[in-house]
Amino acid sequence: MTIPANEFAHYHAHLYFDETSQEFAAELRYTICHDLGLPVGPFNTRLVGPHLCWSFETAFTQDEFPQFVPWMEQHRKGLSVMIHAVTGDHYSDHTQRISWLGHPQPLNLSVFRPNDAVD
Repeated sequence: MTIPANEFAHYHAHLYFDETSQEFAAELRYTICHDLGLPVGPFNTRLVGPHLCWSFETAFTQDEFPQFVPWMEQHRKGLSVMIHAVTGDHYSDHTQRISWLGHPQPLNLSVFRPNDAVD
């Protein structure tokens, strides 16, 4: 595995799943939250934001990156994981500051406007 570059202060990882991997994804979400101590977002069994698959996210910092990203690669068991920087420019974060573990998934980028910084 090629580890993505660790160039930013904050990151999100979005883990994608479907009906067949939903139970494993829920277990992985629990582990990320309770064992690794990272914040996790809602367990989305509907499409949210630019994501065209069911998903959940976790947030981590530049300091947590060197431990979390290899751990995620080892434990994702075939799930696709999008890792992106969190800079406030959502469009660039999801187009230029993005890496994948597993198969890249398409995104609905029409939810963002280029160069829009959002809170």
